[in-house]
Amino acid sequence: MNEAALRDQICLLARSLFERGLTHGSTGNISARTEDGGLLVSPTGTSFGRLDPGRLSKFDHQGQHIGGNKPTKEMPLHTAFYDTRSTAGAVVHLHSCHSVALSMLPDVDPDSFLPPLTAYGIMLLGKVKLLPVFVPGDPAMGTAVRGLAGKRSAVMLANHGPIVAGKDVEAACNAIEELEATARLALLLRGSGVLELNAEQVQAVVSKFDVEWDD
Repeated sequence: MNEAALRDQICLLARSLFERGLTHGSTGNISARTEDGGLLVSPTGTSFGRLDPGRLSKFDHQGQHIGGNKPTKEMPLHTAFYDTRSTAGAVVHLHSCHSVALSMLPDVDPDSFLPPLTAYGIMLLGKVKLLPVFVPGDPAMGTAVRGLAGKRSAVMLANHGPIVAGKDVEAACNAIEELEATARLALLLRGSGVLELNAEQVQAVVSKFDVEWDD
C-alpha cells in the first residue's frame, strides 16, 4: 500500500473505532509501517475521530521524526513491538471500557488475561499478557513489552488499556476489537458458571490456525 492510501486507511479505521465507542476523547494511538520501513503515527493529543491524514507523524527507517505533528507520548510502546516482533506492521492502543474494567479485577490471570471463551479470541490474539499499572507515557511500559521478547502480540495495561500488534492496520484493529469483545463477554458472564473452551478445544484452535500460544 502506498503512503497516501495508508494514511487514509489509518484515519478511516481510527474514526470507526472512535465512532463505535472503543476509545474516547483524545485517548488511543495508532501506528503503521510504511513501504520504505518508516512509520506513520497518530499525533499526541488527537482524537481518533478527527485524525488528519496529512498531519500524521512520520518517522524514517532509522526512527527519526521527519514530518507531521509531534507523535503520541506512547511511542516507547509502539517501538517495543516493532523492535521485538518482525511480523508487526501496525500497532493500536485503545482505552476501551470493558477490557479496562476487567483489568481491575483481583482474580484475573496476569499471564492469560482473557479467558478462552471463543475460538476467535484465541485465533486473533493468542495469550494476552496483563502488565501492571504505569504512569501514561512512562518509557517503562516499552521496557515491559521488550521483556516479553516478542512472544505476545497483545498486552493489557492494567487500569489503562490494551495494545495490539498486527501484520497491518486492518489486522491490528480487528484483533484489538476482538480483545474488547472478549473482555465484555467475560464481564457479562462473570459469576454465571460459564463453560469456557477446555484445554483440548483450545489446542485444536491453536494447532489449526498456527496460533502463538506461549506458555
